[in-house]
Amino acid sequence: MPFSAKGSQFSPNHPFPPEVRPDCMTIPYPFRRQAFLAIACVVASLAAFLGARMLLAQVSGDRGIAPVVASADIAVGGIDVDVTGDTLEEARVEGWRQAQSLAWKKLDGPNLSDSQIESIVSAVVVEREQLGANRYIARLGVIFDRQRAGRYLGRQGARSRSAPMLLVPVTFSAGTQTVYEMRNPWQRAWAEYQAGSSRISYVRPSGAGGDSLLINYGQVGRRSRAWWRNILDQFGATDVLVPIANLRYQYPGGPIEGTFVARYGPDSKYLASFSLTARNQAALPGMLEDAVGRFDDIFEEALADGKLRPDLSLSQRTGEAAPAIRELIEAGRQAGAQERANAAAEAARRRAAEAERTRAAEPEPTPTPTPTATANSYVVQFATPDARALDTTLAAVRAAPGVRGASVTSTAIGGTSVMNVTFEGSLGQLAGALRARSFAVRQGPTGLGISR
Repeated sequence: MPFSAKGSQFSPNHPFPPEVRPDCMTIPYPFRRQAFLAIACVVASLAAFLGARMLLAQVSGDRGIAPVVASADIAVGGIDVDVTGDTLEEARVEGWRQAQSLAWKKLDGPNLSDSQIESIVSAVVVEREQLGANRYIARLGVIFDRQRAGRYLGRQGARSRSAPMLLVPVTFSAGTQTVYEMRNPWQRAWAEYQAGSSRISYVRPSGAGGDSLLINYGQVGRRSRAWWRNILDQFGATDVLVPIANLRYQYPGGPIEGTFVARYGPDSKYLASFSLTARNQAALPGMLEDAVGRFDDIFEEALADGKLRPDLSLSQRTGEAAPAIRELIEAGRQAGAQERANAAAEAARRRAAEAERTRAAEPEPTPTPTPTATANSYVVQFATPDARALDTTLAAVRAAPGVRGASVTSTAIGGTSVMNVTFEGSLGQLAGALRARSFAVRQGPTGLGISR
């Protein structure tokens, strides 16, 4: 290798001298910085591309089933007919006539002639049918015009309906829980249900787009009112109904056992359950159609019993507490009243015993005992956006003057928790003690609400 006064020389074809090429740490700083930036850009671009593909995969695909348009007419389905005639056309006409009469009887309508019943029928829906040379076997649905049939049905023709209820159909099958992640027979059964004659105002999402991200089985298990308010506001609903279908396939091509459970509300309260069986896969849609009708009957019965009243804690515009919190407040008020009654009885017993001892002893000055403050129990609600806020608020309340103890009775991370505070004094004095601890206090008749 040639040398010069300035040091060794090397071929211009090599960017670095041979003796430093194996050691990457000896690469000049500008080259190292450019290489690092290039690698970082490639990694960031790849991560963004993969993230976009994953997000697109979660919201795209053939997953949505649009619900049928709910008619305001009175629909009666599941009418089975088996009719023979001289020709197939005569058998079909006779089958439809019988279906109309049977549907009118299901509505408990008054006795009408066949022509009168036909005049108030707006449509006959063929659910399934089998045709022969002169025989007609079918399951039909009959839709009566509400305006024309209303004068015969009276109050049944104009029944009051429920508030809008968000429907979340959950399917248990093969160890998975599915709502709108993919098209499934249970979602299709509810989408095709004609709910115009029902007293329940169903809000049925199609399941397309972001519905599968907003509404899933995990959402059913949430108890936070803040989460549920966001979901219900997007769909214009006031509460939620959860029909659950647990499908168990005995063997390929064999019977399918279905266990169905009706729940409602953000606390997933139980309403009723039942079981059905389909002979094979071809009979599954019919079984699910029957199950949807039974669920509607269960929900209507719950509405009549007053169980489907909207939860006030799900409304952002109301200042009323949740039913569970109101129950806790009432329980705290009763416990406080009982404690005060017990303390008053104990004080009266002591005064009677003291008077008896005074009468028995020689007359002498008796020092008057200093009355002790009575410890009362109060309910305090406080915001808990996270676990740290729960611990900080609990420690601050316990450190307030006059507080003997504080225990959490209801925890809602991301919502409002409830604690029971034992305090020596009145509710107003407790409010003043908490204000001194830098809390913003809202005082009610039986409890407090605090925040920072």
